[in-house]
This record gives sequence, structure tokens and C-alpha cells, in this order.
Amino acid sequence: MTPADRADQAIPDRADRVYVALGTNMSRGDWTGRTYSGAGLLAAACEALDKAGLIVRRRSHAWRSAAWPDPTQPPFTNAVVEIAPGDLTPQQVMARLHRTERMFGRKRGVRNAPRTLDLDLIAWGNAVISDPKTGLVVPHPRLHVRAFVLAPLSELDPKWWHPSYDVAITSLLVQSQVELPAVRTKHSDKLAQSAE
Repeated sequence: MTPADRADQAIPDRADRVYVALGTNMSRGDWTGRTYSGAGLLAAACEALDKAGLIVRRRSHAWRSAAWPDPTQPPFTNAVVEIAPGDLTPQQVMARLHRTERMFGRKRGVRNAPRTLDLDLIAWGNAVISDPKTGLVVPHPRLHVRAFVLAPLSELDPKWWHPSYDVAITSLLVQSQVELPAVRTKHSDKLAQSAE
């Protein structure tokens, strides 16, 4: 999809906005011999999401935070994107997110281990979803305490309201920055500009 195609798409009403969090704290090589890390890897992941039919409408800047719960691991680079899921269900979107993670070498196993790519469906409009069959919970169950997700989400939607807790993102962000701060990276424009 070209930048002109993106510009032609109407920005949906807040109730229809779907957000995905991206994170990485490992590098990844590709078939050309290039190695991606940080914002570059997240930008490549955005291209992969487009190819998977999850059209990226808007991208935040890249943010950096310490690994949690083990700060001895490499720090994370994070971002949030707004996607257009088309006619897909939240469960189908999550399946495509997991497939994209695997394309980037993600191996699930040890919880909170370093990873090449982490993709989470964090919000689906104003919906509250709890699917016991697939384990999908939206908004993401730990979204409200993660500055590394709230900060980039607030760039895209500064008036976002958490539908489960009935609280504004600004209030959540203030509290989460105290517990585990996140900062925009020096090269944070790389991710946002690559959407243009």
C-alpha cells in the first residue's frame, strides 16, 4: 500500500480503532543478509503486517524501556500501530499476529524471555473481549500498567479511554511511568517516518 492509498483511507471513529503493540529486544537477520534491530525491526514488522492483510494505518514513534521482569536482559524497543483489520475477527487478527512473530523467529516457551518480535492486540475499539477458548483478552490484561505501551498509544490516541477500568490513558500513563519508565528513542522518527 502506498502513502497515497493510506491517505485515502478515512480515519475510523474512535470506537472502530484497533491497536497493536510491537516490541523487540533482539536483532534478526533476513535473507538479504541485513540485520534489523530496534526501530528498524519494528518498521520491517509493520511491512509484514501489511502483507498479512493487517493494514497499518498509523505508527507511533519508537520507545525504549528496560526489560521486565529481568532488567539484566537487553532493553526493549516498543511502538504501537493502528491497523485496519477489514472483516477479520479479533481471534483471526491474533492468529495473524502470531504467524508474523514466527516469521521473525519468535519462539514461544519461557515467559518474559528476550524476543525478536512481540505483537499484542491491545485494544479493539471500545470492546471488552475475554475468549476462554483462545485465551484472547482485550484490552490487553497488563496494558494499564505498561508505560512502554501506553506512551506510544497516547501518541496515536491521546483521548483513549480504558473500557475495562473506565479511566483515561493520561491517568494510566502517569502512574505507569513511575513504576517502569519508557522514553522515546534517539532514532524514534525512523519508525513513524517509515509509514509515510
